[in-house]
Amino acid sequence: MTPPPPEFEDYDDGEEEKDYEPKNKGGLSQRKKARHKGPLDRFITSPPPNLLNARKERKGIFGACDKELREKTCRGIARFFYDFGLAFNAATLDSFKEMLELVGQYGPGLKPPTMHELRVLLLKKEVDGTKSQIVEYKKEWASKGCSLMSDGWRDSVVQKDLVNFLVNSPKGSVFVRSLDVSEVVKDANLFFDLLDKMVDEVGEENVVQVVTDNASNYVKAGELLEAKRPHLYWTPCAAHCIDLMLEDIGKISYVKSALQKCIFINGYIYSHIPLLNMMRKFTGGRNLHRPAITRFATSFITLAQFHRLKDNLRKMVHYDEWNASKWPKEA
Repeated sequence: MTPPPPEFEDYDDGEEEKDYEPKNKGGLSQRKKARHKGPLDRFITSPPPNLLNARKERKGIFGACDKELREKTCRGIARFFYDFGLAFNAATLDSFKEMLELVGQYGPGLKPPTMHELRVLLLKKEVDGTKSQIVEYKKEWASKGCSLMSDGWRDSVVQKDLVNFLVNSPKGSVFVRSLDVSEVVKDANLFFDLLDKMVDEVGEENVVQVVTDNASNYVKAGELLEAKRPHLYWTPCAAHCIDLMLEDIGKISYVKSALQKCIFINGYIYSHIPLLNMMRKFTGGRNLHRPAITRFATSFITLAQFHRLKDNLRKMVHYDEWNASKWPKEA
């Protein structure tokens, strides 16, 4: 038998490692043998499993020092957010928490990455890592199937029609590519050819359904795709269906009249700053205009906000400041 390797002496002369004494059911402590640390232990970055609990259980002067140190650290993190104008919800990302954990494991003296490293070296490594993750997603596509999704939108700045293609599976969604379809999207046959090529790229045997908007050209392209590939299903986008339903509802005469009045009042209030401040005083700082992803959803959500705050708005037009102003005298 191979003899066990010799134990290394503890390299840390400043503090001895204490034994951990958990209690069994009978209340007696079971003393664990101290683990002897070797030279490679100084390079291990995994924190002890009870580190967080130990911090929470600190009391007295140690607890106060730990609280002050955390507050100082959090203020430094917050200052970085404020200086660069980062969105506060970035703090909810798992990558943000992972970053802080890795910085804490590294310890003092960390040299931060340079701008060149961020935009060239580290970015290339991250891209390579993402590609390796996609390989795992493709295995999921082959075993459980997937949905090919297209999300069309128009860039109003450069006047181009763009389509983002994504693949969704039980493992999650993956962005595939974004294409300029300005010369394709209006022709159902050309758009069908584009969808057909994307199915081949993802793998015909993997794709269960293709999800697109339900505009007339998309519907025709979906029908052509189902005719060529009988095992595929074309599915209209539910969000786009709801948007078109709201558009049709907005064409009803009394609904259309209410929306027009709502849009006029909203535009009038927001174009006069003193009136806008008065409105916010009566609505508790709430806004009337509630933007959404689509124009029709925005109109109906704003109309619902008017209905919700109608009593406050009625009080405003009976207010002395309103009656003394020029606004009630205007047509």
